[in-house]
Amino acid sequence: MTTSTTPLRLAIIAGSTRPGRHARTVADWVSRISSNRPAASYEVIDLAQINLPFIDEVLPPMAGQYDQPHTVEWASTIQAYDGFVFVTPEYNHAPPAVLKNALDVLFAEWNDKAATFVSYGVDGGIRSVEQLRQICGELKLADVRASVALRFGIDFEGYATFTPAVERETDLARALDDLERWARALRPIRRAA
Repeated sequence: MTTSTTPLRLAIIAGSTRPGRHARTVADWVSRISSNRPAASYEVIDLAQINLPFIDEVLPPMAGQYDQPHTVEWASTIQAYDGFVFVTPEYNHAPPAVLKNALDVLFAEWNDKAATFVSYGVDGGIRSVEQLRQICGELKLADVRASVALRFGIDFEGYATFTPAVERETDLARALDDLERWARALRPIRRAA
């Protein structure tokens, strides 16, 4: 049984599968910094390792009836978490299709949980986050205000090496504080459902 004092279980989702991507490097940075937080345990989920096909279920996710073994496994994985840190680049002013698909294939498993974002790109990936916030609202996934925007030329040496500015750790701490507060606050709602 989960109580209000049970440590939170939060997932850091690396939301890109593109060769040469930064999503896993950034997710590992979030994991390293979050490892010192006593109120929660954080685990990285790398969509490149999940290999989730594009939606191939007959019924819409809101029906909650999954026939494909990979969907059932994904649902079980997501159900186990209290909240999420979505690590996302920005592709053409939007999140990657693989991340959108990972969200779209489920419904109830996302409900009444909390989310924050660590985005990156030329402009910090902020347009990707804008769209993800809309998607989260539809999935009944509470997105917190604080997030982290990493910029090429500031937080990356060129486009190749991730070298976050010192203040990004402060930004991340603020986002994780909000995430943990909201994830804990939403626990009674999940228990009542």
